[in-house]
Amino acid sequence: MRISITGASGHIGANLCRELISLGHTIKVLINRTSKSLEGLNLEIVKGNLLSTDSLRELVKGSDVVIHLAAQISIRGASNRDIEQINITGTDNLLREVRKNSWQRLIHFSSIHAYCQNPLYEILNESRALAVNDKVQYNHTKAVGEQLIRQAAEEGLDAIIINPTAVIGPNDFRPSLLGQAIVSIYKNKLPALVPGGYDWVDVRDVVAGTVKAIEKGKKGERYLLSGHWKSLEELAKAIRRINTANSIPPRLPYWLARVGAPFLGLYAWMKGIDPLYTNESLNILKDSHRMISCEKAKSELDYQPRPFEETISDTIKWFAEYGML
Repeated sequence: MRISITGASGHIGANLCRELISLGHTIKVLINRTSKSLEGLNLEIVKGNLLSTDSLRELVKGSDVVIHLAAQISIRGASNRDIEQINITGTDNLLREVRKNSWQRLIHFSSIHAYCQNPLYEILNESRALAVNDKVQYNHTKAVGEQLIRQAAEEGLDAIIINPTAVIGPNDFRPSLLGQAIVSIYKNKLPALVPGGYDWVDVRDVVAGTVKAIEKGKKGERYLLSGHWKSLEELAKAIRRINTANSIPPRLPYWLARVGAPFLGLYAWMKGIDPLYTNESLNILKDSHRMISCEKAKSELDYQPRPFEETISDTIKWFAEYGML
């Protein structure tokens, strides 16, 4: 098939492009800034962004499937206006172009954060309400973006929504914020851990779920692609089992982490890196859901998340081979 992708240079995109090309598909990608993670791949590049109608029209022209990965993550320090423009206006712009081609299937990447996390004591699945009123801008914009896709699907668009959890794994060229955390822990450069954790999912499992969604996903449906909830301390211990010279960072209480967050942010800014702990990321860690169900994806997409330990081992191996450790 002919498949067009936004956000292809990101972590999921870099893995997805490699898999789709290996399966014989023809790939066209939208690139705004850098395509370093896609170097050497046999694909067509369209220069532009989600706010450029001309580039979006060129991207989707002639495609059988459009995969919308591009998003702005607010914990990287983007302004509220930038986040809204990319995650809401950009999604709406892409929708307008896809709607002109009734044969196209749209795979929209939302997020676990598009769903209301509370109540934390009940299983979170695709029936959970969207977090359209969330105070965290990223959560709010991803929820509204997903809402736009749902409405378009109700009006007849062949659209499918994918909600991954915290993605880690190989081919993390930038690296991602979570990849940075793994590298920092491995190199004994993370000053402290905080309580809480994430539901970690291997990027290769997300890619496998996406390929199955293209082939088998049901029009208008949503699929949660989760993995395994592990605390930051459990992550550090898993890394230490690989690097026995590694030490487990001390764990700070939340109140102390919040006090130190602005100073860590200033330090990161001076070093030109992304801060691992911000008030927003601390809230996410504190309130991350521990019972996220991928049963629907297992049933309809043959989805099977691999063991957490395998993901950590392969991720560290890739970072080492790429010269980041």
